[in-house]
Amino acid sequence: MHVYFDHNATTPLDGRVLEAMLPYLREQCGNASSRHEYGTVARKAVEDAREQVAALVGVQPVQVIFTSGGSEANNLFIRGVAAGMNPGQVAVSAIEHPCVTAPAQDLARQGWTFRKLRVNLDGLVDAADVDAALAEKTALMSVMLANNETGVIQDVAAIGERARRAGAVMHTDAVQALGKIPVEFPALNVQAMTLSAHKICGPKGAGALVVDKRLDLRALLAGGGQERGLRGGTENVPAIVGFGAACELAASRLAELGPRLAALRDRFERGLAGLGGVIFGAAVPRLPNTSYFAFAGIHGETLVIELDKAGYAVGSGAACSSASTAPSGTLLAMGVEPELARGAVRFSLGAANTAEQVDGFLAALAAVVQRLRRLTAVAV
Repeated sequence: MHVYFDHNATTPLDGRVLEAMLPYLREQCGNASSRHEYGTVARKAVEDAREQVAALVGVQPVQVIFTSGGSEANNLFIRGVAAGMNPGQVAVSAIEHPCVTAPAQDLARQGWTFRKLRVNLDGLVDAADVDAALAEKTALMSVMLANNETGVIQDVAAIGERARRAGAVMHTDAVQALGKIPVEFPALNVQAMTLSAHKICGPKGAGALVVDKRLDLRALLAGGGQERGLRGGTENVPAIVGFGAACELAASRLAELGPRLAALRDRFERGLAGLGGVIFGAAVPRLPNTSYFAFAGIHGETLVIELDKAGYAVGSGAACSSASTAPSGTLLAMGVEPELARGAVRFSLGAANTAEQVDGFLAALAAVVQRLRRLTAVAV
């Protein structure tokens, strides 16, 4: 039986979340926009879920706009805010997910200037470069709260305060942070924040953009006027219900889960150090469940495949870009040598993982690394 250590890619659907969803996959089939009883039940389910999501991040329900996931929410912010502004400069960190970077780059077709914010060797955004970008009259800025590969946590509140003083509209992608560390929208000094259900034991196909009520946001999808006219299309009621249930679950176990995962992560990294592994971002605050590492001379894809054969599922970087054999763009931005970056493997824990599973993985990792090193020595 395989052991799953790739929770930053996606998480298993919690049984309690599934139970909450089932009625809306079966008998409660109403369209939330319909006027009859089935529609009324569906509408109440959507609004109850909106309250659950809002409660987890400290906002009013009206500030939560449901989307199909994090990628759509990020696009909605960048394209939707830019649509109401004169072209200016958009600045995003050099380690953003492609669903932030790509739409920001696309704004160049509309006369915008695209700028990347540098990060240091630890993966933290360079504060001086933020100030330089704001001095250039940046209009839109996006910096992720926690990196999906390294787990490094940014001081978004400080960056957001700088952006606010400079008059820039600030956004953070909090998809990886939600459910692992406290995420309070009012404390982050941002005007918009992206969330996703499937990273917190919820279903795929549901996400949200949380917004300041004063934000001028234009719709990407025109249609039936759903989500206050900001996201046309029939609501995915089962997925939205699941998102709400997952947020309620995350809130109930956050205080316990974070320290427990951090202890397991530290247990793993002590063993990893004994094998000669290089850990990226280890000197700064990281998500409690995430370890991004490499072994010199061993390709990350090879290591992932061999570990999968041994019964352990880990990632070789961002899941959305895992088909690429290019070195991690995040690590290259941090100044890691391309050859070492090609060896990167991501180990990300979840609620069901145990110390025994971590120890078993370390034993399998030691055996695989030893075998691959022998093969490399013979080839040389």
